[in-house]
Amino acid sequence: MLVSNSRYLHGWYPRPNAKEKSEEKETKPKNVLPSRDYQAEMELATADDCPPPPAPFNHRIVSIKQAILSSCYTVCQHEVLGGGRFGQVHKCVEMTSGLRLAAKIIKVKAPKDRDEVKNEINVMNQLNHVNLIQLYDAFECKNDLTLIMEYLDGGELFDRITDESYHLTELDAIMFTKQICEGIYYLHQQYILHLDLKPENILCVSRTGNQIKIIDFGLARRYKPREKLKVNFGTPEFLAPEVVNYDFVSFPTDMWSVGVITYMLLSGLSPFLGESDAETMNYIVNCNWEFDTETFDQVSEDAKDFISRLLVKEKSCRLSAGQCLKHEWLVNLPIKAQKYKVRLKSQVLLQRYMAQKKWKKHFYVVTAANRLRKYQLLTLKPS
Repeated sequence: MLVSNSRYLHGWYPRPNAKEKSEEKETKPKNVLPSRDYQAEMELATADDCPPPPAPFNHRIVSIKQAILSSCYTVCQHEVLGGGRFGQVHKCVEMTSGLRLAAKIIKVKAPKDRDEVKNEINVMNQLNHVNLIQLYDAFECKNDLTLIMEYLDGGELFDRITDESYHLTELDAIMFTKQICEGIYYLHQQYILHLDLKPENILCVSRTGNQIKIIDFGLARRYKPREKLKVNFGTPEFLAPEVVNYDFVSFPTDMWSVGVITYMLLSGLSPFLGESDAETMNYIVNCNWEFDTETFDQVSEDAKDFISRLLVKEKSCRLSAGQCLKHEWLVNLPIKAQKYKVRLKSQVLLQRYMAQKKWKKHFYVVTAANRLRKYQLLTLKPS
């Protein structure tokens, strides 16, 4: 998302104290008007390419507590953050610290349901990455299990970008996709498959920045190469051919879903969506898709190449998460920012840092010169 740059232009320099002001006054340089090129650069919008903030707590290894949830947390029943097949997610607050968190309340009707939630906890205990939501606590009672997690208030990614006030550019899509790949790369390094990557499971950290985090590890599985894993679950539009065919799944299975999400980010269309689930899955197993001429007319060739290397029927031919991060479409963001006539927030912050360092250096030189001058005057005074 592009945001106005004006808020980054104030407060670049530290404010000197009264003593420093008086010492600087004698040799203070005259005001110099900024050049037209500098003014034009400052008027550019800023694309927020900074990484997401870490969770407001250290990574934890969580064990399920046999305790009453309300004795430790205040759950805001009227503030529903999301929901699905599992139940609902509510905003909550830890009583002792006042920390804002999210409570995922999962209805458990059978031992199988309980085992699935315990699997989700075990998976999340192994994940410590800024693009993956973090687990804080867990509670068990008779009819449900509650996971207490990091709170994000930006909403689902696709809800955000479909808002009428949001202007999505290809550069935004690049930054979103890169973060998804970074999260999946870490996940795969831990030998974990997500297996349910879809827009609903990607949340924005805030309502203004471009930072995202992957959520919902309820269907995630540990990948053991010697144990051939098959699954028969997922959301039809985002299923890889091997899932539809009930074949073995592995790391490329997640990468197919990344390809579908990227296609949707750039076009607003779902590449395999049919009139029914059966038709959708038929399109998937035959890898029957194409770039819509009208919607992809303004999309770069690098973006199309990126998608084409993921939506490949033979899973061994798909790009890995690591290869995606080296693909031409996801690298050289400063050059792409120039093309789209925006400034990367990381560049703005770095410039602010460098400007502050230069100001301090200049200030110390001026201060030293003033002190030297005062010393010379004192030594020249007749005794």
